[in-house]
Formats: sequence, structure tokens, C-alpha cells
Amino acid sequence: MSKSVLFMSMSLDGYIAGPNDEVGNPGGDDFMRLHEWYGDFSRPTGPVGQLWDEWNAPGAILAGRRTVEQVDHWGGDNHGVPIFVPSHRPPGPSVANYPLVKYVSDGIASAMAQAKAAAGDRDVLMLGAYTAQRALEAGVLDELQIHQVPVLFGSGRRMFEVLPSRVELEIVRVIDTPEATHIRYRVRR
Repeated sequence: MSKSVLFMSMSLDGYIAGPNDEVGNPGGDDFMRLHEWYGDFSRPTGPVGQLWDEWNAPGAILAGRRTVEQVDHWGGDNHGVPIFVPSHRPPGPSVANYPLVKYVSDGIASAMAQAKAAAGDRDVLMLGAYTAQRALEAGVLDELQIHQVPVLFGSGRRMFEVLPSRVELEIVRVIDTPEATHIRYRVRR
């Protein structure tokens, strides 16, 4: 059965993007510091290779509008799977060129249901802080894979800036590497 899994690299003080996170500077200043743990975009060896395999095996992606627009929807293809974008506004005209990208206007629960149906027995990869917060609020986020990077950003965009209530998590797995501690959590319901 498909699970929804948030994959995010995060500084120790909770930032997933640096200052000046905008279209011309996706992820903000010094953003790549949060992603040095996975190397040069080729499959790493050792325990990080397992995380790489999970990152590259989704059946669908559910990502926030801000995230997808900053990278022009990955040119319409990210892992070759459908990309679902919950949004109350219609997409820009470039999306018409991207058949794998679907904007969903009737809420995060509907977007997740569509993503899980498209994913089949593979996981739904979730990206985006605001979208993850809404998915937690709606009860449709199953797991969080957080790559805790040993750096304090001090400013930028926080992963969990606003939550409507406390969310209890269960630690499923911890992989410790010199570059990051990779913690997988299951959302308790």
C-alpha cells in the first residue's frame, strides 16, 4: 500500500531554505549546504545509498506550488512520475506543456488521494514546507524522512513554522552519517 513520505533536508534549527528563497534563488542563500550529504547527484555508497534509492523510487510526487514554481515544475518531469500540486489558483500557462503535472484545486486530501492512486504500491514523495503542514493538519501525511544537517542557519524558511496542533511521531529508523543524521518518523494517528 502506498505511503506519503515527506523528504526534507533541514538545519538543526529547523530551516529547509536559507534567506532570500525566491524564484531566482530557489532554496535561498547557501541552500546547497543542506544537500551536501548526498554528494554529486550520483548514487552514493553505504547507508546513504539506501536513502538515495528511496528518493528515486516514488510512484508519484505531491509538491507545493511555491516549490514547483521555483524550479519550473522540474521541466515537467521529476522521476518520470505524475506530479500533483494542490492549489486554489489555476496553474500558469507553462504547465500546459507538462502532461505529468496536475494542479488539484479541491484541497490537500483530494490531491493526496489522487497521488496515492497514481502511485499504486509505490510511495508518494512529498515536498514543500507549507504543503507538509497542511497534509499533517488534514491527516494525510504518513511519514517524514528528515535529513538533519549539522548546521545552524539562523534564518530562512522553517519546516514547521505553523502547525494547528501538536503532532506525535514515532521514530522508525535512524541512519547516522558524518554529513547528516537521517531520521524517519511515522505520524501517529
